[in-house]
Amino acid sequence: MSEHDKLAIGIDVGSASIKVALIRDTQADVELLVGRSERTRRREATDVVASLVETLLSEAGLTREDLAYVATTGEGEIVDFRTGHFYGMTTHARGARFLDSEADACVDIGALHTRAILMDERAKVLGYRMTSQCASGSGQFLENISRYLGVTMAEIGPISLQADEPERCSSICAVLAETDVINMVSRGISTANILKGIHLSMAGRYVKLLKAAGATRVVLVTGGLAADVGLMAAMRETLAEADDPLEVRSHEHSVLAGAIGAAIWGAFRARKMERLGISLAPGALSEART
Repeated sequence: MSEHDKLAIGIDVGSASIKVALIRDTQADVELLVGRSERTRRREATDVVASLVETLLSEAGLTREDLAYVATTGEGEIVDFRTGHFYGMTTHARGARFLDSEADACVDIGALHTRAILMDERAKVLGYRMTSQCASGSGQFLENISRYLGVTMAEIGPISLQADEPERCSSICAVLAETDVINMVSRGISTANILKGIHLSMAGRYVKLLKAAGATRVVLVTGGLAADVGLMAAMRETLAEADDPLEVRSHEHSVLAGAIGAAIWGAFRARKMERLGISLAPGALSEART
């Protein structure tokens, strides 16, 4: 590794999972070295963060002393060894642009909320829209439904693709939507048609968010639900029905977008502070935001 390279870790602390990414910034290019995502599952988030960071550093043969910057995002201000903290929209935009250089927008589907973010070629946030407090368009809602239907989150997408007559939820309220699902089961609606109907309902909300934010070309889905092939298919189907040219994509590292973006911004800030002769001790820039 060149002495001019910068190693940085990004930590995205969500309400249900922790994402960590280690990158190398060579000035000419940025390389994702390794990344991991792990559910907290009632454990202390700080313990999960510490374990993930140590695992990533061990895999890369590094120590914390090798890092130029430890950047957090989301609820990452709980991490006491962070160097600085960055806004979630900024990090998701930067991470999305890194994963797909053609994306001019991303839709971040979290456990509790979803947000559509519009950005330029430098990943500068130009605008955004978020869902309301209702969680029916979130990952947690879908997980609750899967638990009731007796399927895993990994099975939802493939099962949804088998639907022949999807049954849409009539309500946008999470509680009432779950009641809808209970009624569907009692009426003998197949699991595939229930899941496809839910996917179509969620997709409709996401597309409205994206259009309200001003997305016009390529959208990268970020967050854990980017791996849900049924949801991705529903979003594309919704756009096709509306004859909308917007292209929706996912990436194998979509779940890490926020962490990747945080790490990239961290490396950028490390170079800037180095030029200014400012020391970056852990927590020195804990309130710094980009």
